[in-house]
Amino acid sequence: MINVDRIYQRVLTLANKEQRGYITPQEFNIFANQAQMDIFEQYFYDLNQFLRTPGNNTVHADMVDILEEKISVFESSRTLIINGSVGSLAALGDFYRLSSISSGNTFFESVGKKEARMFQLSPLTMPNRERPVYVLDQANHVVKLIGRTLSAVTVDYIRIPLKANWTYVVVGEKALYNANANDAQDFELHPSEETELVLKILTLAGFTLKDPNLLQIAAGEDVKNTQQEKQ
Repeated sequence: MINVDRIYQRVLTLANKEQRGYITPQEFNIFANQAQMDIFEQYFYDLNQFLRTPGNNTVHADMVDILEEKISVFESSRTLIINGSVGSLAALGDFYRLSSISSGNTFFESVGKKEARMFQLSPLTMPNRERPVYVLDQANHVVKLIGRTLSAVTVDYIRIPLKANWTYVVVGEKALYNANANDAQDFELHPSEETELVLKILTLAGFTLKDPNLLQIAAGEDVKNTQQEKQ
């Protein structure tokens, strides 16, 4: 978790440096969640790159472990209702990526549409109760079960992050952070992403607000971080 108020204050400190700009709470929440999703989705791109690139050194293995640890926060398990042989992953409300489908101790094998058709051509490869399979329609977030007739299954999946929300009360025409609001929500990203979040939010604000000063501040902070890392 990363405290949403700390991020907003860091963003305001940089954006308001020498009275160069202001980002409202509403704008911050929009930029904050876009930044969080950008970083979240980058986890999977980076992990895929590392897994596709052969490497047996410690650094390579450590990077994979770090990324998997960051992603593990978003692992979830829910019951999915099946109508006929089809289940809608979109109905889960927070679905991002499927990990597995199971019923009791039996796990369904993931196959493509073409492979599923080929399996069903022969009694020897026909999916059955002991060897069920599923086909995932990525575009529509729908799964089709083959080999078992069930009304529900267990799905393990990666959920999307909860939306960060800087909640506030107005006192003397000034917005003050209200951590006790029912809809207050911190970032769910790994603590190591704090500076990256600030930079992305500033960059998004600069592009959207068309304020070049905000972009200069973000770039300057990025250079400072790079120099510190080299030291």
